[in-house]
Formats: sequence, C-alpha cells, structure tokens
Amino acid sequence: MSLIDSHCHLDNKEFDADRDEVIQRALDAGVEHMIAIGTGNGPPDLEAGIRMAEKYAALFATVGVHPHDAAKVGSHDFDNLTSLLTHPKVVAVGEIGLDYHYDFAPRETQKSVFIDQMAIAAAARKPIVIHTREAWEDTLDLIERYWTPHGMGGIMHCFSGGPAAAQRAIDLGFYLSFGGIVTFPKALDVQQAAKEAPRDRILVETDSPYLAPVPKRGKRNEPALVVHTARKLAELRGESYEGVSRSTTENLRRLLKW
Repeated sequence: MSLIDSHCHLDNKEFDADRDEVIQRALDAGVEHMIAIGTGNGPPDLEAGIRMAEKYAALFATVGVHPHDAAKVGSHDFDNLTSLLTHPKVVAVGEIGLDYHYDFAPRETQKSVFIDQMAIAAAARKPIVIHTREAWEDTLDLIERYWTPHGMGGIMHCFSGGPAAAQRAIDLGFYLSFGGIVTFPKALDVQQAAKEAPRDRILVETDSPYLAPVPKRGKRNEPALVVHTARKLAELRGESYEGVSRSTTENLRRLLKW
C-alpha cells in the first residue's frame, strides 16, 4: 500500500547534501507523494515548495506565510501569493495560523495575516494547512469566523491535542494530520485522539526534518519515516497498516480533489 506524506519541508538546508536520495528512499518505502510546504524563509520568497515540486514528479506544493514570518509581509506579497495559487502543482495555502510560543511576530499581526490568507484561499477554492502553537482557542475562533462559512476543509498540521480539541477541529471541517508525536510514549492525549478520530478524517505526515518518529526519534526526519507513524496509528486504532495507508491516502486525495 502507498502513503502520502502530507507535510514536509524538503527545501530545508538539512537536505542539501542528499535530497535526491531522501526522495528516492521515500518512494522505495511506498510513499507515492509528498506535499512540500512552501513557507520557506518567508516573504518575499514564497516559492520554496514550488521549486521542489517542479524538480520532483512525486512532490506537490503549498504556498503561504508562516506565522513566524507575518511581520515580513509587504504590500505586494499577497498579490504574489494569489498568483502562485494558479500553479498546477500548488494544492493548498499553508502552513498558516498562529504561534504564541515564540511570538516572532506580534500577535495582532499574526492574526491579520492569517485572516488575509484565509480570504485568499477561499477566493482560490484551495484548502488551508494550519499551524497553531499555544494559540488553539484564537486559531479556532478565527477559523470559525473567517473560514468555516466558505464550506471548505483544511488540515490541522502535526495535530498535538486531545480528543476534545480533535472533535472541535473535525466539527469545523478539518482533517487531523498525525506526525511523529503520536509515536512518543508520553503523548497519551494525542494517541487517544488518534484512536477516536473518524477514519475519514485522519492523515499522516513527517514535518521533515523535524519530529522524527520512534524508533528514529532525535534524528533527522525524512518522508520515508512516515511509515512508522502509519504503523503506530494502525496499532492504536486496532486496524491494519494497509487499512490506515488506504484511508489516509484516500482522505488527502478527497480533500485536495485529486
């Protein structure tokens, strides 16, 4: 069975020495597609994911401004973002949202940039990929107000909440993307959410090069390792690896209208 890594940062410098080999290992492991997240180092360059997707047939891309980079946005950047959404390999806007852990950008600026990007995504009829850290309530409140009325879905990237948070995200039309955290022994709330989530709302990701799953925890993550996350998800849910592979692949294809 094949898998799709719904979220990876293959433009990162950690892959400069062996990017071709990393992608080949993923393909050899049964990862048929990878979504290259296009936030890069932030504006004015919004094409990090596109450059990856244009070079590698198995990759698709997102474009967007990460909340860390919200203060970098200039007047022309949203016009550029809108234009890039017409690229044939761009499948979503992201990762976007709020990050109150680092506060690299003022919170009001983060909110404004998040709202503007939701409007751009809605106009383009593209789903959104959400980053939220220590900002759960504000993130969901803004989604409920500015995104849900459009009737489109999205992805809760690297879902790290428990069952109640999962249910609220699902109620707002989102898919839960589980990464390496779900394999960590102490991530009991995330594991419970993974057990209870509806089969038609689960995805898998690596967030490469970050958050490598057990048994590779602490090392550089890469898309081939998403198989460990899928196996853990299957174990938690009492399902087969083949079943989880099929469900997560079909779910992402449904969201992205592939």
